Amino acid sequence: MPAVLFRSPNDSAEAWRQSLTERIPGVDFRAWPEVGDPAEVGFALVWKVPPLFLKQFPNLKAICSLGQGVDHIFADPELPRGPHIIRLVDPWMGRAMAEWVLLQVLRFHRQGIEYEALQRARDWQQLPAPETSKRRVGILGLGALGAEAATTVAALGFDVAGWSRTRKSIPNVTSYAGPEELDAFLARTDILCGLLPLTPETTDLMDAKLFAKLPKGAFVVNSGRGAQLVEEDLLAALDSGYLAGASLDVFRTEPLPKDHAFWGHPKVQVWPHVSAQTNADSGADQVAENIRRVFAGEPPINTVDPDRQY
Repeated sequence: MPAVLFRSPNDSAEAWRQSLTERIPGVDFRAWPEVGDPAEVGFALVWKVPPLFLKQFPNLKAICSLGQGVDHIFADPELPRGPHIIRLVDPWMGRAMAEWVLLQVLRFHRQGIEYEALQRARDWQQLPAPETSKRRVGILGLGALGAEAATTVAALGFDVAGWSRTRKSIPNVTSYAGPEELDAFLARTDILCGLLPLTPETTDLMDAKLFAKLPKGAFVVNSGRGAQLVEEDLLAALDSGYLAGASLDVFRTEPLPKDHAFWGHPKVQVWPHVSAQTNADSGADQVAENIRRVFAGEPPINTVDPDRQY
């Protein structure tokens, strides 16, 4: 069997070695920089590897992301065109993301920003109670993560809609599709939750023009990709009072620079890219199956269209 190469700045090589060995006894697992002969590597399990890294493996059959996002793979200017590109679709990650999105929705809906400000002022004040069914939540992106987040939020009685490239059928979630329906989706959204994949079409999507199409007083949540959000435009919309608050888990530069305006902004909550972390124990089921399939000459699951990049 060809070798499986692992490289990630965030994930534990030993945890993945153990999880994959339990599922594929005798697997030739190699953790960078212990690569050995590059010609023996047939499967790469990676997260944010340097550009041009993958081209050194001439017999690579598949490149598997250690997360649902694959933009870090397509950022390579000399990405090999032959291997399958695979994203990790792990039920554990879907549940974790849905929990995080729900946490942000509830914080904004239950006036978390306002009560935090009142606490800092030592001001005992009870605000009018919000009505759940009248709070309109919009999920920007209805892939595996977005669909579960939408379903989870809708289960609590929120008015939930989602926008995606094509029409989706999700119980209790209104589906908007295509560029021609984006404005209508934004106009009915009080809490916007970004969960789109990063592609050339979604880069800089969340900008001043998009924010202006939301109702005044809307909130923005982003756990998709940092490059989809124009940070200066978000700050301007918050400072003007048009947007009421934001909760962000992804950023253009990570870690977020210590002098960034987001850190001290009273309307922004910063999370260090933890909304849905990769879990080796649960994720290894899919990876092991795809290793078996790829080395047996069978099509892997959860492959990515190289042209659409998702």
